[in-house]
Amino acid sequence: MSSAYLGMPAFPEAAKDSTKDATLRANLGHATRTIREKRARAVAELDDWAELRAAGKEIKDRALRRLDHYLLQAEEAVTAAGGTVHWAADAAEANRIVADLVKATGESEVVKVKSMATQEIGLNEALAAEGITAYETDLAELIVQLGDDLPSHILVPAIHRNRAEIRDIFREAMGRWGRPAPEGLTDSPAELAEAARLHLREKFLRARVGVSGANFLIAETGTLVVVESEGNGRMCLTLPETLISVVGIEKVIPTWQDLEVFLQLLPRSSTAERMNPYTSTWTGLGPSKGADGDGPKAFHLVLLDNGRTATLADQVGRQALRCIRCSACLNVCPVYERAGGHAYGSPYPGPIGAILTPQLRGLGTELDASLPFASTLCGACYEVCPVAIDIPEVLVHLREQAVEQGPGHRVEKAAMKAATWLLDHPAALAAAERAASATRALHPRKLPLPGPAKAWTDTRDLPDLPAESFRAWWAEHRDRKDGPA
Repeated sequence: MSSAYLGMPAFPEAAKDSTKDATLRANLGHATRTIREKRARAVAELDDWAELRAAGKEIKDRALRRLDHYLLQAEEAVTAAGGTVHWAADAAEANRIVADLVKATGESEVVKVKSMATQEIGLNEALAAEGITAYETDLAELIVQLGDDLPSHILVPAIHRNRAEIRDIFREAMGRWGRPAPEGLTDSPAELAEAARLHLREKFLRARVGVSGANFLIAETGTLVVVESEGNGRMCLTLPETLISVVGIEKVIPTWQDLEVFLQLLPRSSTAERMNPYTSTWTGLGPSKGADGDGPKAFHLVLLDNGRTATLADQVGRQALRCIRCSACLNVCPVYERAGGHAYGSPYPGPIGAILTPQLRGLGTELDASLPFASTLCGACYEVCPVAIDIPEVLVHLREQAVEQGPGHRVEKAAMKAATWLLDHPAALAAAERAASATRALHPRKLPLPGPAKAWTDTRDLPDLPAESFRAWWAEHRDRKDGPA
Protein backbone atom coordinates (compact mmCIF):
# COMPACT_ATOMS: atom_id res chain seq x y z
CA MET A 1 0.00 0.00 0.00
CA SER A 2 1.15 3.56 -0.64
CA SER A 3 3.98 4.71 1.59
CA ALA A 4 2.07 7.97 2.07
CA TYR A 5 -0.20 6.13 4.51
CA LEU A 6 2.52 4.39 6.50
CA GLY A 7 2.66 5.30 10.17
CA MET A 8 -0.85 6.73 10.30
CA PRO A 9 -2.68 6.20 13.61
CA ALA A 10 -5.50 3.73 14.20
CA PHE A 11 -8.96 4.85 13.13
CA PRO A 12 -10.28 5.80 16.60
CA GLU A 13 -7.32 8.10 17.22
CA ALA A 14 -7.45 9.71 13.77
CA ALA A 15 -11.23 10.11 13.92
CA LYS A 16 -11.00 11.73 17.35
CA ASP A 17 -9.03 14.56 15.77
CA SER A 18 -10.87 14.83 12.44
CA THR A 19 -14.33 15.01 14.02
CA LYS A 20 -13.23 18.19 15.81
CA ASP A 21 -12.51 19.93 12.49
CA ALA A 22 -15.61 22.07 11.94
CA THR A 23 -14.64 23.05 8.38
CA LEU A 24 -14.04 19.45 7.39
CA ARG A 25 -17.38 18.34 8.82
CA ALA A 26 -19.20 21.16 7.05
CA ASN A 27 -17.55 20.34 3.72
CA LEU A 28 -18.27 16.63 4.04
CA GLY A 29 -21.80 17.07 5.30
CA HIS A 30 -22.79 19.35 2.44
CA ALA A 31 -21.10 17.24 -0.26
CA THR A 32 -22.30 13.80 0.84
CA ARG A 33 -25.84 15.01 1.44
CA THR A 34 -25.99 16.54 -2.04
CA ILE A 35 -24.57 13.46 -3.75
CA ARG A 36 -26.80 10.94 -1.98
CA GLU A 37 -29.96 12.94 -2.66
CA LYS A 38 -29.10 13.19 -6.36
CA ARG A 39 -28.27 9.46 -6.46
CA ALA A 40 -31.60 8.53 -4.88
CA ARG A 41 -33.46 10.48 -7.57
CA ALA A 42 -31.41 8.93 -10.38
CA VAL A 43 -31.94 5.39 -9.13
CA ALA A 44 -35.68 5.94 -8.64
CA GLU A 45 -36.01 6.58 -12.36
CA LEU A 46 -35.38 2.90 -13.12
CA ASP A 47 -38.15 0.41 -12.39
CA ASP A 48 -35.73 -2.50 -12.82
CA TRP A 49 -32.98 -1.21 -10.49
CA ALA A 50 -33.29 -4.24 -8.20
CA GLU A 51 -32.91 -6.58 -11.20
CA LEU A 52 -29.90 -4.62 -12.48
CA ARG A 53 -28.32 -4.80 -9.03
CA ALA A 54 -28.84 -8.57 -8.87
CA ALA A 55 -27.41 -8.93 -12.38
CA GLY A 56 -24.32 -6.92 -11.46
CA LYS A 57 -23.75 -9.09 -8.40
CA GLU A 58 -24.15 -12.29 -10.43
CA ILE A 59 -21.77 -11.15 -13.18
CA LYS A 60 -19.03 -10.20 -10.73
CA ASP A 61 -19.48 -13.43 -8.78
CA ARG A 62 -19.29 -15.45 -12.00
CA ALA A 63 -16.08 -13.66 -12.96
CA LEU A 64 -14.54 -14.25 -9.52
CA ARG A 65 -15.46 -17.95 -9.51
CA ARG A 66 -13.51 -18.46 -12.75
CA LEU A 67 -11.05 -15.63 -12.37
CA ASP A 68 -8.08 -17.64 -13.62
CA HIS A 69 -9.92 -18.54 -16.82
CA TYR A 70 -11.09 -15.01 -17.59
CA LEU A 71 -7.69 -13.46 -16.86
CA LEU A 72 -5.95 -15.81 -19.26
CA GLN A 73 -8.65 -15.14 -21.84
CA ALA A 74 -8.10 -11.40 -21.43
CA GLU A 75 -4.33 -11.78 -21.70
CA GLU A 76 -4.68 -13.71 -24.95
CA ALA A 77 -7.05 -11.11 -26.41
CA VAL A 78 -4.88 -8.13 -25.41
CA THR A 79 -1.78 -9.79 -26.83
CA ALA A 80 -3.57 -10.62 -30.09
CA ALA A 81 -4.52 -6.94 -30.39
CA GLY A 82 -0.92 -5.79 -30.14
CA GLY A 83 -0.70 -5.07 -26.42
CA THR A 84 1.75 -6.48 -23.88
CA VAL A 85 0.55 -8.01 -20.62
CA HIS A 86 2.59 -7.94 -17.40
CA TRP A 87 1.68 -9.73 -14.16
CA ALA A 88 2.46 -8.06 -10.82
CA ALA A 89 2.19 -10.04 -7.59
CA ASP A 90 2.44 -6.99 -5.35
CA ALA A 91 2.88 -3.23 -5.30
CA ALA A 92 6.67 -3.33 -5.52
CA GLU A 93 6.60 -5.46 -8.65
CA ALA A 94 3.93 -3.31 -10.29
CA ASN A 95 5.87 -0.13 -9.57
CA ARG A 96 9.07 -1.64 -10.93
CA ILE A 97 7.35 -2.73 -14.13
CA VAL A 98 5.84 0.71 -14.74
CA ALA A 99 9.04 2.57 -13.91
CA ASP A 100 11.07 0.35 -16.27
CA LEU A 101 8.53 0.84 -19.06
CA VAL A 102 8.65 4.62 -18.67
CA LYS A 103 12.44 4.71 -18.55
CA ALA A 104 12.58 2.55 -21.69
CA THR A 105 10.83 5.37 -23.56
CA GLY A 106 13.44 7.89 -22.44
CA GLU A 107 10.77 10.09 -20.90
CA SER A 108 10.85 11.60 -17.42
CA GLU A 109 7.18 12.51 -16.97
CA VAL A 110 3.78 10.91 -17.37
CA VAL A 111 0.18 12.11 -17.36
CA LYS A 112 -2.30 10.08 -15.35
CA VAL A 113 -5.95 9.18 -15.50
CA LYS A 114 -7.56 8.99 -12.06
CA SER A 115 -6.76 5.50 -10.76
CA MET A 116 -7.39 3.88 -7.38
CA ALA A 117 -5.01 1.04 -8.22
CA THR A 118 -2.06 3.39 -8.73
CA GLN A 119 -2.91 5.16 -5.46
CA GLU A 120 -3.03 1.79 -3.74
CA ILE A 121 0.49 0.86 -4.84
CA GLY A 122 1.95 4.34 -4.34
CA LEU A 123 2.96 4.63 -7.99
CA ASN A 124 3.55 8.39 -7.95
CA GLU A 125 6.03 8.10 -5.09
CA ALA A 126 7.75 5.12 -6.72
CA LEU A 127 8.13 6.97 -10.02
CA ALA A 128 9.45 10.06 -8.23
CA ALA A 129 12.14 7.89 -6.66
CA GLU A 130 13.21 6.95 -10.21
CA GLY A 131 13.33 10.58 -11.36
CA ILE A 132 9.93 10.44 -13.13
CA THR A 133 7.23 13.03 -12.45
CA ALA A 134 3.60 11.86 -12.56
CA TYR A 135 1.01 14.56 -13.25
CA GLU A 136 -2.53 13.96 -12.04
CA THR A 137 -5.06 15.29 -14.57
CA ASP A 138 -8.40 14.64 -12.86
CA LEU A 139 -9.48 17.96 -11.33
CA ALA A 140 -9.91 16.62 -7.81
CA GLU A 141 -6.68 14.61 -7.99
CA LEU A 142 -4.92 17.75 -9.27
CA ILE A 143 -6.17 19.67 -6.23
CA VAL A 144 -4.87 16.93 -3.93
CA GLN A 145 -1.50 16.80 -5.68
CA LEU A 146 -0.97 20.56 -5.75
CA GLY A 147 -1.99 20.78 -2.09
CA ASP A 148 0.53 18.06 -1.08
CA ASP A 149 -2.50 16.27 0.32
CA LEU A 150 -4.02 12.80 0.33
CA PRO A 151 -7.32 11.81 -1.32
CA SER A 152 -10.24 11.39 1.06
CA HIS A 153 -12.97 9.98 -1.19
CA ILE A 154 -13.06 7.38 -3.95
CA LEU A 155 -15.01 9.48 -6.44
CA VAL A 156 -14.26 13.02 -5.22
CA PRO A 157 -10.74 12.87 -3.75
CA ALA A 158 -10.81 16.56 -2.72
CA ILE A 159 -14.27 16.41 -1.12
CA HIS A 160 -12.73 17.73 2.10
CA ARG A 161 -11.79 21.02 0.38
CA ASN A 162 -14.07 23.99 -0.25
CA ARG A 163 -13.79 26.50 -3.08
CA ALA A 164 -11.80 29.06 -1.08
CA GLU A 165 -9.24 26.43 -0.10
CA ILE A 166 -8.93 25.27 -3.73
CA ARG A 167 -8.38 28.84 -4.91
CA ASP A 168 -5.57 29.29 -2.39
CA ILE A 169 -3.96 25.99 -3.42
CA PHE A 170 -4.05 26.96 -7.11
CA ARG A 171 -2.58 30.39 -6.42
CA GLU A 172 0.24 29.02 -4.29
CA ALA A 173 1.20 25.76 -6.03
CA MET A 174 0.33 25.82 -9.72
CA GLY A 175 3.46 27.76 -10.64
CA ARG A 176 5.69 25.12 -9.06
CA TRP A 177 4.10 22.36 -11.17
CA GLY A 178 3.78 24.21 -14.48
CA ARG A 179 1.63 27.06 -15.73
CA PRO A 180 0.73 29.33 -12.79
CA ALA A 181 -2.78 30.32 -11.83
CA PRO A 182 -4.19 33.42 -13.57
CA GLU A 183 -3.79 36.74 -11.78
CA GLY A 184 -6.75 37.63 -9.63
CA LEU A 185 -8.12 34.07 -9.54
CA THR A 186 -11.34 33.91 -7.49
CA ASP A 187 -13.17 30.94 -6.00
CA SER A 188 -15.75 30.92 -8.81
CA PRO A 189 -16.15 27.31 -10.04
CA ALA A 190 -15.89 28.47 -13.64
CA GLU A 191 -12.63 30.32 -12.98
CA LEU A 192 -11.15 27.41 -11.02
CA ALA A 193 -12.04 24.97 -13.81
CA GLU A 194 -10.55 27.24 -16.45
CA ALA A 195 -7.33 27.62 -14.45
CA ALA A 196 -7.08 23.83 -14.28
CA ARG A 197 -7.69 23.48 -18.03
CA LEU A 198 -4.96 25.97 -18.89
CA HIS A 199 -2.55 24.35 -16.45
CA LEU A 200 -3.19 20.83 -17.74
CA ARG A 201 -3.38 21.57 -21.46
CA GLU A 202 0.37 22.01 -21.82
CA LYS A 203 0.91 18.69 -20.06
CA PHE A 204 -1.51 16.85 -22.34
CA LEU A 205 0.20 18.21 -25.45
CA ARG A 206 3.72 17.54 -24.16
CA ALA A 207 3.40 14.12 -22.54
CA ARG A 208 4.57 11.03 -24.43
CA VAL A 209 3.52 8.49 -21.77
CA GLY A 210 0.09 8.06 -20.21
CA VAL A 211 -0.79 5.95 -17.17
CA SER A 212 -4.30 4.76 -16.39
CA GLY A 213 -6.29 2.24 -14.49
CA ALA A 214 -9.53 0.75 -15.77
CA ASN A 215 -13.06 0.42 -14.50
CA PHE A 216 -13.54 -2.85 -16.38
CA LEU A 217 -11.53 -5.36 -18.40
CA ILE A 218 -13.65 -7.41 -20.82
CA ALA A 219 -12.21 -10.91 -21.05
CA GLU A 220 -13.68 -12.02 -24.39
CA THR A 221 -12.16 -9.10 -26.35
CA GLY A 222 -9.37 -7.78 -24.10
CA THR A 223 -11.09 -4.39 -24.09
CA LEU A 224 -10.42 -1.93 -21.27
CA VAL A 225 -13.00 0.61 -20.17
CA VAL A 226 -12.57 3.94 -18.39
CA VAL A 227 -15.57 6.07 -17.42
CA GLU A 228 -15.11 9.69 -16.35
CA SER A 229 -16.79 13.08 -16.35
CA GLU A 230 -14.15 15.63 -17.36
CA GLY A 231 -12.50 14.45 -20.57
CA ASN A 232 -9.03 14.42 -19.07
CA GLY A 233 -9.05 10.62 -19.27
CA ARG A 234 -9.76 10.71 -22.99
CA MET A 235 -6.77 13.05 -23.45
CA CYS A 236 -4.44 10.75 -21.49
CA LEU A 237 -5.65 7.65 -23.31
CA THR A 238 -5.29 8.99 -26.85
CA LEU A 239 -2.54 11.62 -27.04
CA PRO A 240 0.54 9.85 -25.57
CA GLU A 241 2.62 7.48 -27.70
CA THR A 242 2.79 4.91 -24.88
CA LEU A 243 -0.11 3.90 -22.63
CA ILE A 244 0.40 1.86 -19.45
CA SER A 245 -2.70 0.63 -17.62
CA VAL A 246 -2.46 -0.76 -14.08
CA VAL A 247 -5.57 -2.88 -13.42
CA GLY A 248 -6.57 -4.98 -10.43
CA ILE A 249 -7.30 -8.57 -11.43
CA GLU A 250 -10.82 -8.30 -9.97
CA LYS A 251 -11.81 -5.74 -12.64
CA VAL A 252 -12.33 -8.45 -15.26
CA ILE A 253 -15.86 -9.17 -16.53
CA PRO A 254 -16.64 -12.00 -18.95
CA THR A 255 -18.37 -10.40 -21.97
CA TRP A 256 -19.28 -7.18 -23.78
CA GLN A 257 -22.92 -7.87 -22.94
CA ASP A 258 -22.03 -7.74 -19.24
CA LEU A 259 -20.69 -4.21 -19.66
CA GLU A 260 -24.19 -2.95 -20.47
CA VAL A 261 -25.31 -3.73 -16.91
CA PHE A 262 -22.48 -1.81 -15.30
CA LEU A 263 -22.83 1.21 -17.57
CA GLN A 264 -26.26 1.62 -15.99
CA LEU A 265 -25.28 0.80 -12.40
CA LEU A 266 -22.06 2.79 -12.10
CA PRO A 267 -22.99 6.33 -13.21
CA ARG A 268 -26.24 6.46 -11.24
CA SER A 269 -24.53 5.12 -8.11
CA SER A 270 -21.50 7.38 -8.34
CA THR A 271 -22.24 10.74 -9.99
CA ALA A 272 -26.05 10.36 -10.09
CA GLU A 273 -25.92 10.66 -13.89
CA ARG A 274 -27.87 8.54 -16.34
CA MET A 275 -24.63 7.86 -18.20
CA ASN A 276 -21.04 8.97 -17.92
CA PRO A 277 -20.09 11.95 -20.11
CA TYR A 278 -16.98 10.05 -21.29
CA THR A 279 -16.84 6.28 -21.71
CA SER A 280 -13.54 5.30 -23.33
CA THR A 281 -12.86 1.77 -24.56
CA TRP A 282 -9.74 0.44 -26.24
CA THR A 283 -8.49 -2.96 -27.30
CA GLY A 284 -4.73 -3.26 -27.59
CA LEU A 285 -3.55 -1.07 -30.43
CA GLY A 286 -6.49 -1.69 -32.74
CA PRO A 287 -6.38 -2.97 -36.33
CA SER A 288 -3.50 -0.69 -37.34
CA LYS A 289 -1.34 -1.92 -34.44
CA GLY A 290 -0.52 1.73 -33.83
CA ALA A 291 1.41 2.20 -37.04
CA ASP A 292 -1.02 4.77 -38.43
CA GLY A 293 -3.96 6.74 -37.15
CA ASP A 294 -4.77 7.93 -33.67
CA GLY A 295 -3.87 6.46 -30.33
CA PRO A 296 -0.77 5.11 -28.61
CA LYS A 297 1.90 3.24 -30.56
CA ALA A 298 2.56 0.94 -27.57
CA PHE A 299 0.15 -0.43 -24.97
CA HIS A 300 1.06 -2.25 -21.74
CA LEU A 301 -1.41 -3.84 -19.34
CA VAL A 302 -0.16 -4.50 -15.79
CA LEU A 303 -2.44 -6.97 -14.01
CA LEU A 304 -2.18 -6.36 -10.27
CA ASP A 305 -2.75 -8.91 -7.51
CA ASN A 306 -1.47 -7.20 -4.33
CA GLY A 307 -3.58 -9.21 -1.90
CA ARG A 308 -6.53 -9.92 -4.15
CA THR A 309 -5.86 -13.65 -4.49
CA ALA A 310 -5.70 -13.98 -0.70
CA THR A 311 -8.98 -12.06 -0.42
CA LEU A 312 -10.57 -14.34 -3.00
CA ALA A 313 -9.79 -17.33 -0.77
CA ASP A 314 -12.03 -15.97 2.01
CA GLN A 315 -15.59 -17.14 1.33
CA VAL A 316 -17.14 -14.23 3.24
CA GLY A 317 -14.61 -11.49 2.54
CA ARG A 318 -14.26 -12.13 -1.19
CA GLN A 319 -17.47 -10.24 -1.95
CA ALA A 320 -15.47 -7.02 -1.43
CA LEU A 321 -13.85 -7.79 -4.80
CA ARG A 322 -17.21 -7.14 -6.46
CA CYS A 323 -16.73 -3.42 -5.76
CA ILE A 324 -16.97 -1.17 -8.83
CA ARG A 325 -15.63 1.91 -6.96
CA CYS A 326 -18.85 3.93 -7.18
CA SER A 327 -18.46 5.37 -3.64
CA ALA A 328 -22.20 5.20 -2.90
CA CYS A 329 -21.44 3.58 0.46
CA LEU A 330 -19.29 6.54 1.52
CA ASN A 331 -22.03 9.04 0.79
CA VAL A 332 -24.56 7.34 3.11
CA CYS A 333 -22.19 6.34 5.91
CA PRO A 334 -22.67 8.36 9.13
CA VAL A 335 -19.16 7.46 10.28
CA TYR A 336 -17.46 8.59 7.08
CA GLU A 337 -19.48 11.82 6.96
CA ARG A 338 -18.22 12.82 10.40
CA ALA A 339 -14.70 11.39 10.43
CA GLY A 340 -13.64 12.03 6.84
CA GLY A 341 -11.60 9.84 4.53
CA HIS A 342 -8.12 10.51 5.89
CA ALA A 343 -8.98 8.81 9.19
CA TYR A 344 -9.08 5.45 7.37
CA GLY A 345 -5.36 5.63 6.52
CA SER A 346 -5.90 4.14 3.07
CA PRO A 347 -6.71 5.16 -0.52
CA TYR A 348 -9.96 3.25 0.08
CA PRO A 349 -11.92 5.12 2.78
CA GLY A 350 -15.41 4.61 4.09
CA PRO A 351 -17.32 1.34 4.44
CA ILE A 352 -15.75 -0.36 1.42
CA GLY A 353 -12.30 0.65 2.64
CA ALA A 354 -13.06 -0.75 6.08
CA ILE A 355 -13.45 -4.22 4.52
CA LEU A 356 -11.15 -4.01 1.49
CA THR A 357 -8.03 -2.49 3.03
CA PRO A 358 -7.68 -5.01 5.91
CA GLN A 359 -7.95 -7.85 3.40
CA LEU A 360 -5.46 -6.42 0.91
CA ARG A 361 -2.98 -5.34 3.59
CA GLY A 362 -3.77 -7.84 6.32
CA LEU A 363 -4.67 -7.17 9.94
CA GLY A 364 -1.08 -6.95 11.16
CA THR A 365 -1.04 -3.27 12.10
CA GLU A 366 -3.05 -1.36 14.68
CA LEU A 367 -4.55 0.78 11.92
CA ASP A 368 -5.69 -2.12 9.74
CA ALA A 369 -7.05 -4.07 12.71
CA SER A 370 -9.11 -1.03 13.72
CA LEU A 371 -10.82 -0.49 10.36
CA PRO A 372 -13.49 -3.24 10.66
CA PHE A 373 -14.68 -1.43 13.80
CA ALA A 374 -15.10 1.92 11.96
CA SER A 375 -18.82 1.34 11.49
CA THR A 376 -22.14 1.44 13.31
CA LEU A 377 -23.35 -1.61 11.31
CA CYS A 378 -26.44 0.41 10.35
CA GLY A 379 -26.59 -1.33 6.96
CA ALA A 380 -27.05 1.80 4.82
CA CYS A 381 -23.95 0.85 2.80
CA TYR A 382 -25.45 -2.49 1.81
CA GLU A 383 -28.73 -0.89 0.80
CA VAL A 384 -27.07 1.42 -1.75
CA CYS A 385 -24.34 -0.89 -3.04
CA PRO A 386 -25.04 -1.48 -6.76
CA VAL A 387 -23.48 -4.97 -6.63
CA ALA A 388 -25.04 -5.96 -3.27
CA ILE A 389 -21.86 -6.30 -1.20
CA ASP A 390 -23.03 -7.14 2.32
CA ILE A 391 -20.52 -4.83 3.98
CA PRO A 392 -21.90 -5.30 7.53
CA GLU A 393 -21.51 -9.07 7.19
CA VAL A 394 -17.87 -8.70 6.14
CA LEU A 395 -17.21 -6.15 8.88
CA VAL A 396 -18.39 -8.60 11.56
CA HIS A 397 -16.36 -11.37 9.91
CA LEU A 398 -13.21 -9.25 9.96
CA ARG A 399 -13.85 -8.12 13.52
CA GLU A 400 -13.79 -11.76 14.55
CA GLN A 401 -10.45 -12.22 12.78
CA ALA A 402 -9.04 -9.06 14.35
CA VAL A 403 -9.97 -10.25 17.84
CA GLU A 404 -8.52 -13.70 17.22
CA GLN A 405 -5.25 -12.32 15.86
CA GLY A 406 -4.94 -9.41 18.25
CA PRO A 407 -3.12 -9.51 21.58
CA GLY A 408 -6.26 -8.96 23.64
CA HIS A 409 -6.38 -9.05 27.43
CA ARG A 410 -5.07 -12.19 29.08
CA VAL A 411 -7.98 -12.49 31.50
CA GLU A 412 -10.56 -11.87 28.76
CA LYS A 413 -8.97 -14.41 26.45
CA ALA A 414 -8.81 -17.00 29.24
CA ALA A 415 -12.46 -16.39 30.12
CA MET A 416 -13.60 -16.73 26.52
CA LYS A 417 -11.53 -19.88 26.07
CA ALA A 418 -13.07 -21.41 29.19
CA ALA A 419 -16.57 -20.44 28.09
CA THR A 420 -15.99 -21.98 24.67
CA TRP A 421 -14.86 -25.25 26.22
CA LEU A 422 -17.82 -25.29 28.61
CA LEU A 423 -20.37 -24.69 25.85
CA ASP A 424 -18.80 -27.47 23.79
CA HIS A 425 -19.26 -30.02 26.64
CA PRO A 426 -22.96 -30.38 27.62
CA ALA A 427 -22.33 -32.56 30.66
CA ALA A 428 -19.89 -30.07 32.14
CA LEU A 429 -22.27 -27.21 31.37
CA ALA A 430 -25.14 -29.02 33.15
CA ALA A 431 -22.93 -29.63 36.20
CA ALA A 432 -21.92 -25.95 36.26
CA GLU A 433 -25.57 -24.88 36.08
CA ARG A 434 -26.51 -27.16 38.96
CA ALA A 435 -23.64 -25.84 41.06
CA ALA A 436 -24.55 -22.25 40.28
CA SER A 437 -28.19 -22.81 41.30
CA ALA A 438 -27.22 -24.63 44.48
CA THR A 439 -24.90 -21.82 45.60
CA ARG A 440 -27.01 -18.88 44.41
CA ALA A 441 -27.55 -17.55 47.94
CA LEU A 442 -23.80 -17.00 48.20
CA HIS A 443 -23.45 -15.02 44.96
CA PRO A 444 -22.62 -11.28 45.26
CA ARG A 445 -24.96 -8.63 43.84
CA LYS A 446 -22.12 -6.99 41.93
CA LEU A 447 -19.03 -8.38 40.25
CA PRO A 448 -16.07 -7.40 42.45
CA LEU A 449 -13.61 -6.23 39.78
CA PRO A 450 -10.66 -4.04 40.79
CA GLY A 451 -9.20 -0.98 39.10
CA PRO A 452 -10.87 0.90 36.22
CA ALA A 453 -13.30 -1.98 35.66
CA LYS A 454 -14.92 -1.13 39.00
CA ALA A 455 -16.58 1.92 37.43
CA TRP A 456 -18.41 -0.42 35.05
CA THR A 457 -19.47 -3.01 37.62
CA ASP A 458 -20.61 -0.43 40.19
CA THR A 459 -23.53 0.53 37.94
CA ARG A 460 -24.57 -2.99 36.97
CA ASP A 461 -26.14 -5.74 39.10
CA LEU A 462 -25.56 -9.40 38.43
CA PRO A 463 -28.72 -11.22 37.33
CA ASP A 464 -30.54 -13.41 39.86
CA LEU A 465 -30.06 -17.11 39.26
CA PRO A 466 -33.20 -19.28 39.30
CA ALA A 467 -33.59 -22.18 41.69
CA GLU A 468 -33.13 -24.57 38.80
CA SER A 469 -31.91 -24.28 35.21
CA PHE A 470 -34.15 -24.64 32.20
CA ARG A 471 -32.27 -27.84 31.39
CA ALA A 472 -33.23 -29.34 34.77
CA TRP A 473 -36.82 -28.10 34.51
CA TRP A 474 -37.20 -29.57 31.03
CA ALA A 475 -35.82 -32.96 32.09
CA GLU A 476 -38.42 -33.06 34.88
CA HIS A 477 -41.47 -31.90 32.87
CA ARG A 478 -41.02 -33.04 29.29
CA ASP A 479 -42.66 -36.44 29.83
CA ARG A 480 -45.65 -35.15 31.84
CA LYS A 481 -49.02 -34.82 30.16
CA ASP A 482 -49.59 -31.41 31.74
CA GLY A 483 -46.13 -30.27 30.69
CA PRO A 484 -45.13 -28.32 27.62
CA ALA A 485 -46.46 -29.49 24.25
